[in-house]
Amino acid sequence: MDGITRNTEGANDMGYLESYRAWRASPAVDAETKRELAAIAGDPAEIEDRFYRTLEFGTAGLRGVLGAGTNRMNVYVVRQATQGLADYLGAIPGAAQRGVCIAYDSRRCSELFARETAAVLAGNGVRAYLFERLHAVPQLSFAVRHLGCAAGVVITASHNPAKYNGYKVYWSHGGQCAPEQAAEILARIEAAPLFGEKRCDFDQAVADGRITLIGAAEDEAYYAASLSVLPCPALLRERGGALPVVYTPLHGTGCIPVQELLRRAGVTQVYVVPEQAAPDGAFPTVHAPNPEDPDAFRLAIALAEEKGARVCLATDPDADRLGVAVRRTDGGWSVLTGNQIGSLLLEHLLSAHRAQGTLPANGAAVKSIVSTRLADAIAARYGVEMVDVLTGFRFISEKIDEYARTGEKTFLFGFEESYGFLAGGYSRDKDAILAAALAVEMCAAYDARGMTLYDGLQELYRTYGYYKERVNSYTLEGKAGMERIAETMATLRRVPITAVEDVSVTAYEDYLSGTRFLARGGGTEPLTLPRSDLVRLLLSDGSWIVVRPSGTEPKLKLYIGGRGETEAAVDAHLAALYTDMDARLSVLLGL
Repeated sequence: MDGITRNTEGANDMGYLESYRAWRASPAVDAETKRELAAIAGDPAEIEDRFYRTLEFGTAGLRGVLGAGTNRMNVYVVRQATQGLADYLGAIPGAAQRGVCIAYDSRRCSELFARETAAVLAGNGVRAYLFERLHAVPQLSFAVRHLGCAAGVVITASHNPAKYNGYKVYWSHGGQCAPEQAAEILARIEAAPLFGEKRCDFDQAVADGRITLIGAAEDEAYYAASLSVLPCPALLRERGGALPVVYTPLHGTGCIPVQELLRRAGVTQVYVVPEQAAPDGAFPTVHAPNPEDPDAFRLAIALAEEKGARVCLATDPDADRLGVAVRRTDGGWSVLTGNQIGSLLLEHLLSAHRAQGTLPANGAAVKSIVSTRLADAIAARYGVEMVDVLTGFRFISEKIDEYARTGEKTFLFGFEESYGFLAGGYSRDKDAILAAALAVEMCAAYDARGMTLYDGLQELYRTYGYYKERVNSYTLEGKAGMERIAETMATLRRVPITAVEDVSVTAYEDYLSGTRFLARGGGTEPLTLPRSDLVRLLLSDGSWIVVRPSGTEPKLKLYIGGRGETEAAVDAHLAALYTDMDARLSVLLGL
């Protein structure tokens, strides 16, 4: 069998059984995979979940649970996706010669998927550059631009649990591909028969130059570029040796580059959590390798107590997200939110540039629509424009490109509440390696004032007001879960909420239709941001609420933000709004 047709969502009810049988019968499927499929022969629900659809390819590429089936991450799905990418690049003049840069993280099967990606690209006449060992997402983003590649691929599922892996596609600008590109690549993938890819022998392709292994030279270029972004390098050289820092890569890619960048910046007391230092796709010490989870800092905080450190840093497996834990004045520890980290970094960058006279008159910062409005207040104080974009770092990347192309604005900083940060334009994706260095530089700046990072956060609140946020995720896996999430979003649009905890809704924004519905007068206004599956409620007291499906996980996400004169007041208000919204969403989701 040369290939089989992909089963698409919406196929007849028994289409998944046909796909299941085709996989079991195909001579192209290896014996181990067939044994895995044979083991579920008596489980119709499992068969349906694995084959009822093909793993969705979008602007973030592919992401799914590892295993056999069209709705799983496996070598056959990776080969087919790569064949589609190769076919797309083959239609663009010069793209095959410019090639594709490939990186991978520490997850199970990541190196295998990366090698298979390179082998299929080379088999189609597309030059492949493969990092010789695991590398982080920001290093791949930089390398795509530095090498002048047409595209890039990273094998990673970011911060997802160990059972996941993914296939992220980047374009020549170093950011994730745009929706139009993703749609065209998807069309090529769907046209490519499963098990029918052109593939060459990996070792032979390395020997004859169709696959180039890269490493040290690209690392050096990346370190030089990222170090140039630090606004106070002299401060770290002077004080970095006296700042003990605890760091955990959470079994991922960050261990080498984070330590190396900090060392080059002048930070000499970096203590890596030994139990989490080695790459390990099982992530044995954490439930999920996610720096948003306070439990991820458990071992780091214990080591910080031993070493007398006042700050702990954590990166996710592909090192694009940074988490920070700080020692409080009472001796306990607080894991900062992504909004708090982003606000602190923004204040540090802008204040440093203003002090040095390097703050541009046309400076701009960019954040996602669900991120804190504290950043708006900080930017306004420094005369910097704050631009809101949709959730997903590619939208921040698009703004960086726009500013670089037009010269209209000078990009200074971008962040998402989901722990993604970037300063400067050397890369086009969030960079936890650079963010780690910026965080330590920020600690040094507060230390020079006799303050801790926790003190700095309290100073922000006293200066700008107590802006706080609350985020919750509702996980609903499988086909039924996806359907329930879609039904919930449809209900929110069909029956708009008019008040939350007795606070009236002044405007209801539906980003799928691109319309703002005004409570007073019943009028409408067009929204300026692109269409997206997201609804936002603007409340009469200035609070806001967003509900949207995750683009990378089987989750519905709830975001709530507000401001108060005291921390206790805003916390109490957000708790009341959350209780109301949580009850509504739990009913709609059937939880």
